Amino acid sequence: MRLELFLPDSAATEALGARLAPLVAPGDVVCLRGGLGAGKTTLTRGLISALMGAPTDVPSPTFTLVQTYETRRSLIWHFDLYRLEEDARAPGGGLEELGWDDTHTGIALVEWPDRAPAQMPPHRLDITLEPTAGARYAALEPKGEDWQDRLHGF
Repeated sequence: MRLELFLPDSAATEALGARLAPLVAPGDVVCLRGGLGAGKTTLTRGLISALMGAPTDVPSPTFTLVQTYETRRSLIWHFDLYRLEEDARAPGGGLEELGWDDTHTGIALVEWPDRAPAQMPPHRLDITLEPTAGARYAALEPKGEDWQDRLHGF
């Protein structure tokens, strides 16, 4: 199952995040793929704002590598692995130093998951964003039956 969506502007990208908010649960990992400026942080802002119940400032954690947000439902870990050092990408690498091992009790939103593929679980939601002429395309790929069930009828 693969869902493809056309997102005409940044507001639509944020709205997609808001639509996904009721579907995420503690223990989930959502992998956000796409180049620089593809809209990964914009989608994350929509999801986190929906879970917070109000518009929330969600900067890209490019320099901090991880930011956390306490919501009514769960702690959210927002990772940006773009600047992750090479030795941290291997199994048992430095990703644990960022709190990765604690994410099983919350929701992990991971930008640039290809920088640490060994740490990405087999059951997750992969979202690929591709910009094109002022708009974006989003491809949602559920990995595992649980995500397929949640996205049924999306």
